[in-house]
Amino acid sequence: MQSIYQLTDFLPTTKKELELRGWDEVDVVLFSGDAYIDHPAFAGAVIGRMLEAQGLRVAIVPQPNWRDDLRDFKKMGRPRLFFAISAGNMDSMVNHYTANKRLRSDDAYTPDGKSGMRPDYTTITYANIIKKLYPDVPLVIGGIEASLRRFTHYDYWSDKLMPSILVDTKADLLVYGMGEKPIVELVKQLQSGTKIQDIKFIPQTSYLAKEILPFREWKNITLVSHEECLIDKKKYASNFKHIETESNKYHAARLVQKTGNRWVIVNPPYEPLTEADIDASYDLPYTRQPHPKYKGKAIPAYEMIKFSVNLHRGCFGGCTFCTISAHQGKHIVSRSKESILKEVQQITAMPDFKGYLSDLGGPSANMYKMKGIDMEICRKCRKPSCIFPKVCFNLNTDHSALLDIYRSVDKLPGIKKSFIGSGIRYDILLSDTENQDVNKSHAEYTHELITNHVSGRLKIAPEHTSDKVLNLMRKPSFDYFAKFKAQFDRINREAGLNQQLIPYFISSHPGCHNEDMADLAALTKKFDFRLEQVQDFTPTPMTLATEIYYSGYHPYTLEPVFTAKSKDEKLEQRKFFFWYKSEYKNAIIRDLNRMKRPDLLKKLFEK
Repeated sequence: MQSIYQLTDFLPTTKKELELRGWDEVDVVLFSGDAYIDHPAFAGAVIGRMLEAQGLRVAIVPQPNWRDDLRDFKKMGRPRLFFAISAGNMDSMVNHYTANKRLRSDDAYTPDGKSGMRPDYTTITYANIIKKLYPDVPLVIGGIEASLRRFTHYDYWSDKLMPSILVDTKADLLVYGMGEKPIVELVKQLQSGTKIQDIKFIPQTSYLAKEILPFREWKNITLVSHEECLIDKKKYASNFKHIETESNKYHAARLVQKTGNRWVIVNPPYEPLTEADIDASYDLPYTRQPHPKYKGKAIPAYEMIKFSVNLHRGCFGGCTFCTISAHQGKHIVSRSKESILKEVQQITAMPDFKGYLSDLGGPSANMYKMKGIDMEICRKCRKPSCIFPKVCFNLNTDHSALLDIYRSVDKLPGIKKSFIGSGIRYDILLSDTENQDVNKSHAEYTHELITNHVSGRLKIAPEHTSDKVLNLMRKPSFDYFAKFKAQFDRINREAGLNQQLIPYFISSHPGCHNEDMADLAALTKKFDFRLEQVQDFTPTPMTLATEIYYSGYHPYTLEPVFTAKSKDEKLEQRKFFFWYKSEYKNAIIRDLNRMKRPDLLKKLFEK
């Protein structure tokens, strides 16, 4: 794609680019594990532009070489305020390895998908280099990798408990979650002359300290120490109830955890951003393109989203295997219609845009503008999910505002069609409320979605068929999927369309046994599915399912829960996804005979 921008329209990435701007020093140097894509979907660009908006000179060093003489870590020199590190849009270990710990052959956030351009445990590796080269310069870490490793956590890839990432990085401050507000406040305090070691009370930050300084606005909750976690899995599991509860509250407590002879202090999060706040972030002067240094190379993650628009942040689903609410928050923060339409218009001006938007979405596509009917109830709520075990009576699930966005976008010059590529929560659409206008919006949205915004295939995520497993996932009964599929098929018939429903499923999730997978195979065959979108459960830091996987206990009840852990146990479960493949047939027949389930044998293999 031919760029319509000059080199100086991007944040500088080299010494030459500093000279083009006439800069002899910078205020902040940001190191990122991703390629530099100047787009609001990429964390490095968001933080870089947010700092720039504060009047700072910001340089970004994407994917620095950590194997050579470390020249990439030195080329921008010593920043006036601090170094900042983000591993990128993904945890580097999830980026590098499959659920079976096999090394991936590509990296979607690297030019041409090339692998090996960032180290394992990227945040730690970059931080150790920076601290060695510039021990006296403040270091701030953030991004999803650091954010979800702020407490003692289980690391699946080394199969051991790790302390807060603050310990191994020796960082001065950790910014967790979506970082716009805390990074702006940090800059404000540093600019006023406060030293970073004296900055203790910014919400949504974490640091190491020898003592806990009192702060009258926050109460403290003391977690089980790192050392106790190492010797007692049940005590370790008990921490997570506090971690999850406080991360979802409007007015949370400060969490403190003894680690060695120091304390990990995790300040409570900011209240959710306002519409004006999130608009301000998305309205920054992004070029929406990869840096010109990547000319002629495709970056897969960018290609996937370059013609898409994110409408909101956050997710109130509370799924136990998902990190979205832990990082973005439970409460939905939505952009204004004006901000969304402005971004769509920017896309229509892109030289290679052909009129088709790939996604008008979010973490869950149909949560836009949703919040409590009575926000005072929400401010006191401690529940991790607003829709499990059923949709909360206080949740306004009106889809009218989202329908207005879809229709307004589709009326813009240059737009031929807009698709919804993000997953939807069909259980919201199937919920009945006492408000008939809201119920009408559910039906209207379902019809609009299926008839006008599906590119042939609609992705949804039932995740499993067993109610027992789904309860542990905080997902609705599979009956909801059956109801939604019936609606999907009916609307397609009535509209003369031939579209597919693509369901996602997970094997080896805590609480799942082989028999549950056998039932899943039979049920999905009944619906005429030959599954494609499947995965083994991958334990990632700061999810409820991961705490169960490691400890063997449910953090809220401290009752034992079975989880398939060994490679053989996982393969035993996974094969049921592919009952229709001849290479798995004999093994499945053997297992079903051992389970004494002739009924499932009949359902799967008798015509």
